[in-house]
Amino acid sequence: MTFSLVALITALATLGLGLGFLFASPFMLKQWGLDHPPAAGLVSRRIGAVYLGISVLLFLVRSDPAASAVTAISAGVATATGLLAILGLIEMKSGRASAGILVAVAVEMLLTLGFLSVLRG
Repeated sequence: MTFSLVALITALATLGLGLGFLFASPFMLKQWGLDHPPAAGLVSRRIGAVYLGISVLLFLVRSDPAASAVTAISAGVATATGLLAILGLIEMKSGRASAGILVAVAVEMLLTLGFLSVLRG
């Protein structure tokens, strides 16, 4: 899989997540079986901003031929998405999140595998 394709897919996914957490955080948290107290809304909106920033970064760098940038970004995003997937499974197993988080875990694992394939190639 090429970096350009994985970066574009991830840019679109993080765009959706960013907009969701920024503008519809109660809905996003409900999918995981979580309440939406004010503190969770604050953190969700801030995470939405981070996701939008990652989306812009990946969209703009997707066609950059610099190998060092591709390696650094691929390693960083693979680490983040891999950890998110592991944390999602831990939160579900401990009962703090519902099985609805498995959709996020599946997407995170696919993105992790995509960026790892870029690093291997």
